[in-house]
Amino acid sequence: MIGRLNHVAIAVPDLQAAAAQYRDMLGANVGAPQDEPDHGVTVVFIELPNTKIELLYPLGDASPINGFLEKNPSGGIHHVCYEVDDIHAASARLVEKGARVLGGGEPKIGAHGKPVLFLHPKDFNGTLIELEQV
Repeated sequence: MIGRLNHVAIAVPDLQAAAAQYRDMLGANVGAPQDEPDHGVTVVFIELPNTKIELLYPLGDASPINGFLEKNPSGGIHHVCYEVDDIHAASARLVEKGARVLGGGEPKIGAHGKPVLFLHPKDFNGTLIELEQV
């Protein structure tokens, strides 16, 4: 069902510093920050030859990233994103198998302009999983 790894998301306490670190120290191709108000984050994508890194920074006081950074003040891996061909079919299959789809189970449009869902980390070895329809 899942396809390739789309990205690994890292929550960061300082978006500009993290982007500069990837660009200046690691020589990565770093995109411009983009606000995602529906998800409460500002993101920066780092393009790698085989996948992407997504830097996440809180957008507003209600951002879900605030709680993560309170528990992990230095930041850290927030989630991994896998591609799926049909997000509705993937969601139905996962629910049938006992997985919990967060946010009421309805896809939202993600940072790439495509439908996304998140799966409860307790159902996947403590890892928050994002599925993105390609």
